[in-house]
Amino acid sequence: MSQAALVVESGDPFMSSNVVVEMLKQLRALDTYDTYEGWSEEKIIDPLVMTKERKREIPIIGDPDETTLARVKSYYNAIASLIEQQSGLMAVPVINITHEGFGRAFVLVGKLIVVDKTLRDVHRFGFPTLEEMCLKTEQVVEKAVGLIDTYRAVAEA
Repeated sequence: MSQAALVVESGDPFMSSNVVVEMLKQLRALDTYDTYEGWSEEKIIDPLVMTKERKREIPIIGDPDETTLARVKSYYNAIASLIEQQSGLMAVPVINITHEGFGRAFVLVGKLIVVDKTLRDVHRFGFPTLEEMCLKTEQVVEKAVGLIDTYRAVAEA
C-alpha cells in the first residue's frame, strides 16, 4: 500500500473525538520502537482509514503483518478503555487471530461479555472514513455500557 498522500487531513473535526484520542494513546502505547516519534497525529491514525482505493491495492487473500495486528489490538484496547471510562468497571479485551487473519475479539467486564466480534480479513482492517470509525466505535461502546447497566451484577462479579 503506497502512503503517498494522507487521507486524514489536518484539522479534521473527528481528530478531537474521544475515539480518536483514545486510539492514538493505544497506538503509541504499543509502539515500543518509537516508530511514531515525530509523526503527526493524522499520520499515525491514517492507516486505519481504508478507502476503496487503498483496499484495491491490498490482495483479497493475505496474512496480516505485525503492524496490522498491533492496530487491531489498539482498536479493541481503545474500546475497552472507553467502556471503562463510561462504566467505571474494568474492561479487558481478549483477541485471538490466526496467522491467516481470522479470529474473534471479545471485551469482558467481570464475567460479562460486552463486545463479541468475529474478525475476518484482518490484513484489510480499517474503516472507510474517520467519521465512520468514530460512529461505529461509539455505537459499540454504547451497546456495551447498556449491557453493563442491564447485567450489573454479572459485570461486577
